[in-house]
Amino acid sequence: MARRTREIGIRIAIGARPEQANRQVLIETAWLAAVAVCAGLAGAWALTRYLRTLLHGVTALDAATFAAAAALLVAIAIAASVAPARCAARADPMAALRDE
Repeated sequence: MARRTREIGIRIAIGARPEQANRQVLIETAWLAAVAVCAGLAGAWALTRYLRTLLHGVTALDAATFAAAAALLVAIAIAASVAPARCAARADPMAALRDE
């Protein structure tokens, strides 16, 4: 977010509301997390043959476990981006314009 604070400040200076900037950051974070989770799920599915000996109480391709882990990781990514997004949305638009 440190790199994007200037961009968000400029957007706010030309008329975007801080809520819109905040929402944009959260949506982009959710998309990035979803892509990363899909790649991770594909990798985990490919490695289930090797992980079977480490699993206790669930099958190697347990859909509920895969879904719960994916949902938890996306929720953590979004929660981790809330505070930086709010901070960037409160950036002073004039300071962002002066930097350019």
